[in-house]
Amino acid sequence: MLESPVHRDERGCFLELFNARDMAAAGIPGPFVQDNLSVSARGTLRGLHFQRPPHAQGKLVRVLRGAVFDVAVDLRSGSPTRGRCFGVELSAENARALYIPAGFAHGFLVTSDEADFFYKCTDFYRPEAEGGLAWDDPTLAVRWPTLDVPYRLSPKDASAPRWDPKK
Repeated sequence: MLESPVHRDERGCFLELFNARDMAAAGIPGPFVQDNLSVSARGTLRGLHFQRPPHAQGKLVRVLRGAVFDVAVDLRSGSPTRGRCFGVELSAENARALYIPAGFAHGFLVTSDEADFFYKCTDFYRPEAEGGLAWDDPTLAVRWPTLDVPYRLSPKDASAPRWDPKK
């Protein structure tokens, strides 16, 4: 996770969203080839998504407005953390960015009224390489926050398959 210095004064604030030198120093590979923006309402749960090799994507994610609970799940075969998940709050206020390496599934839940979720990808989106996992898979046991509204999922996310660790 990256903490970006935020320079605030009476006019507002300034921060660098991306700096190639800082990314390289943090061990984050590039290049990034595609930027995406998702605008979502409170309770929207997007994920868990991934791209299969040879088009697996690394993602550098951050929230520009609002807040989300962001989740990454290690799907890399042979990894000592395979099948484990990591969750963290990302918000415009905390200005954190998270790098999710290729080979991970990714998802987020909007915890504010609305959120602008921005991410840079290391490979282009390819529909034929798209994959997904059930957000509520008991094997993965993601601890999504409880909200005062029901979760909103796309039909595709609501019917995503459970994780098969043998694959």
